[in-house]
Amino acid sequence: MTTTSIGDPLVGVLLDGRYQILQRLARGGMATVYRATDMRLGRVVAVKVMHDGLGEDDDFIRKFDREARLAAKLSHPNVVAVFDQGHDAGRPYIVMELVQGCTLRNVISTDTPMEPLRALELIDLILAALCAAHENGLVHRDIKPENVLISDRGQLKVADFGLARAVSAHTTATQGVLIGTVSYLPPELVLHGKADSRSDVYAAGVVLFELLTGTKPYTGETPIQVAYAHVHNQIPPPSTRLDTHWQVSRNGIPPYLDALVLSATQREPDLRPTDAREFRAMVRRAIDALSHGIMDDPALTAQFTSRAFADRSAHPEGVEESGTAQQISPQSPPTVPQPVVGGSAPEPERPRKRRESHPRVRRPATAPSPVALRRRRLVTLVMLIVVTVTGAGAWWMLDGRYVTTPTLTGLSQADAVRAADEQGLVLESAQDFSESVPAGVVISTEPAAGTDVLRGGTVAMTVSRGPERFAMPRVIGLSKDDAEKVLVEKNLAVGTVKEDWHEEIAAGLVSETSAESGTPMRRDARIDLTLSKGPRPIQIANQTGRPAAEAQSALESAGFHVVVKTAHSTSVPVGNVISQDPAGGTGHRGRTVTIVRSLGPAMVKVPDVRALPVKDATDQLTRAGFKVETQKSEDSLDIGYVQRTDPEGGQEALQGSTITLFVI
Repeated sequence: MTTTSIGDPLVGVLLDGRYQILQRLARGGMATVYRATDMRLGRVVAVKVMHDGLGEDDDFIRKFDREARLAAKLSHPNVVAVFDQGHDAGRPYIVMELVQGCTLRNVISTDTPMEPLRALELIDLILAALCAAHENGLVHRDIKPENVLISDRGQLKVADFGLARAVSAHTTATQGVLIGTVSYLPPELVLHGKADSRSDVYAAGVVLFELLTGTKPYTGETPIQVAYAHVHNQIPPPSTRLDTHWQVSRNGIPPYLDALVLSATQREPDLRPTDAREFRAMVRRAIDALSHGIMDDPALTAQFTSRAFADRSAHPEGVEESGTAQQISPQSPPTVPQPVVGGSAPEPERPRKRRESHPRVRRPATAPSPVALRRRRLVTLVMLIVVTVTGAGAWWMLDGRYVTTPTLTGLSQADAVRAADEQGLVLESAQDFSESVPAGVVISTEPAAGTDVLRGGTVAMTVSRGPERFAMPRVIGLSKDDAEKVLVEKNLAVGTVKEDWHEEIAAGLVSETSAESGTPMRRDARIDLTLSKGPRPIQIANQTGRPAAEAQSALESAGFHVVVKTAHSTSVPVGNVISQDPAGGTGHRGRTVTIVRSLGPAMVKVPDVRALPVKDATDQLTRAGFKVETQKSEDSLDIGYVQRTDPEGGQEALQGSTITLFVI
């Protein structure tokens, strides 16, 4: 089974108004499995949807629903739970629990041959699931490694109970052989399509054989050859498949484990354990022996061996007597009924019991008549024709109508079309982005290369569009929420967010991004944002009393805009700063700071205070900004009036300078 969802029409569909199809997980011969969300219960589930055509028959739908309901009754930790079943737009479906992990096939491909104890522990869990099914009257019919799931937490679960029966009931007898991988089919299912709990035991025995050896019992160029081998040959002891080094080590297969596998895989159903519970009890006894380090237990070997031939007489074909127990002889397997064309399979011929030894009279042999010879030749010819036609039909059903999907990955689209045409296949093309495959080159196919496809069938091909890129949008000057919204709309995401001073962008807005606007970015690439804290505050130094030129330079170097004004001052020397606004605190770069440069004292007109009393003259001159000194004139009469001033009234003098009053 493959795991791609490219171009699948069901992805995104709300199945039956309840199950939102999210992703295709696998595609098999009968159905496709999807990952979905149960919108009613809010849980993730697996939905198995039968292929188109299977749901067109009302009788099949009834059988499918009945088998799904039976499977839903199974409640066991080693059984994949069935939650729901139904049909939508003519498509029958089953809703199951989603098991995240791998299949037993993945384990077999990497970990076999497996230590016997581990192999038995795995088969014990499979049989635990089958016990629950058999006790409820349900036969799986399709036990194989692909139907055994192992979760990421190591829990083993068996899937697809009842599904094989529902599908095989909808098909012809010949097609029914196709239900179940041919390597695990019991002979009775090949011969007449009937299965019971002993059929599941056979398939489980074959799985145990593969776990122990790393190989399947039989292989062939066509499925019919494998099925023929299961019908006509007894599966060999697993130990015969291992090399000498492995077999003599502590990992070797003990005789009682050979006997256990052969007991479960007898060609005649009556010679196998009756159901999973009986087979599991035998497996448990083998686990107990291995756990105690017992590699050879004749009594246990005899017990398993005798179970396989409990219904036989003392010396059936393929069995040798050894004390009170019987040993399986792999060189002479038991006889099974042969397939009969146009009718049902004959009942197995029971071995006759030994009779008492009595003398018998032999009749003389007579030669057959010519008519009898012609009749025998005619019957033989008819049988050969029937067998040939049947074999050809079976070959066509099992192998002849299939071709192998060619390897298209890595080819250009045009080359892939030509390769598919050579195999008689139709290509459906879809496109997808790829970081590693150049544009125009095939990324994958569904089914994958090497998979059998019906002649004239369709292969879904995914062609690369090259790397997927999205242009980085401009988000500088936006708020954090607005920037995140724009990025998400462009299939990008917000990364880290920090703050920093910025002289031009207001506080709270994006001032910087980790990627420049217009840069091609991958889907969901994380973009780091810097939010402005506004202009950085600057300390304002008080420059009062300093030379105005120095004060202006210092303030401008700090980042301020300086405005210089002038004023007269009697206390501040010419050229120095009289005052500053603002005189201190903090400001931002570019703020205006005003300083007042001293021009020195101003020239003021001296008031004329002659003939005034000294007190009045002094008040008037003080108000004008002068200082006053008094001095008696040479001809003073001590009457307290001003005779004259120096400088004289009407002249200009520096404000703050001293005016001398001459008093008479």
